[in-house]
Amino acid sequence: MSYKVIVKDKYDITPLIETISMRDSLDQIACQASIRVAVPSGSGLPSLAPGMDIRISGIPFGDKSFHPLLHPGVIWEIESTNSGTKRLNMTVYDRMIYLEKSEDEYLLPKDQTASQRIRKYAKDWNITLGTIPETKSKLGKAVYRAQTIFSMIFADLKETAKSDGPMFHPRMTSRGLELFELGSNSNVIQLDRLIDMTQMRTLEGAVTKIRVLAASESSDGKEVPSKALAVEEKGTKELGTLQKLMTDDQIKTADAAKKYAKNYLTGIQQTFTVTAPDINTIRAGDAVMVSGMKLIVMTASHDLGNPGTMTLELATADYVRRRYYLE
Repeated sequence: MSYKVIVKDKYDITPLIETISMRDSLDQIACQASIRVAVPSGSGLPSLAPGMDIRISGIPFGDKSFHPLLHPGVIWEIESTNSGTKRLNMTVYDRMIYLEKSEDEYLLPKDQTASQRIRKYAKDWNITLGTIPETKSKLGKAVYRAQTIFSMIFADLKETAKSDGPMFHPRMTSRGLELFELGSNSNVIQLDRLIDMTQMRTLEGAVTKIRVLAASESSDGKEVPSKALAVEEKGTKELGTLQKLMTDDQIKTADAAKKYAKNYLTGIQQTFTVTAPDINTIRAGDAVMVSGMKLIVMTASHDLGNPGTMTLELATADYVRRRYYLE
């Protein structure tokens, strides 16, 4: 076996597993696994239940020893069927799922960084932290009412990216909750053994003209037109006018608005979907090389096995910034 699945740190259920797949995406905080287990009569498998600890380990590409792929994890859902042989279909998440499902409220002062805020959330929620790099960008005052901890973390990271800072994504690892700068992986894997590659090019989502508006103000109770802080365009002659209006309370100056606008301008949208032999350590946010292009993984789906396969959704860093961090 090229992987192992251990429940409650003592039950090895690997020999009973029929299929196992994992999914990691930039639009979700927790890595997810789907596991199908066959439980023959007399297997001695203890009763499994949601809430139990679980870990998934695998042998990375080019290595010989097991490393954590999803750890610490929790069994979230179990569906059982019995048509001669009992089978369990389990949904498993890493423990970041609790931050995606739990709500709180925070009133946070201005001039904090996203790093400082994530340390506060972790302290309040008793979360172990791993590597938390300094995100540097000072954020505005935040009033978070009855929303998930994940939505707060991501709002802080989006504001960091909007102010021309790097893009970060939270990850749960065996060391604890970490912040990973997109594309910063030291080993950028060249994907040259592709089973299939699909390229999508579309004008859907393209922006060739953008107006950044100041926050609306009324005068003597009367509505007045919004003031444009910046107007930028690119590609209107070739592709037509596709205009977007943007308002952001954090943008106060024309220079800041101009920078913000240029980040949004984009012509034909291009993404790639590749299927290849599995490299089980590739996660959402990693950079990979495909046909000489350095691309960011938006979604990584792994069907574990010998050798197993993976499907990656890829795009340029600029596309990722617009899609996930500027909206």
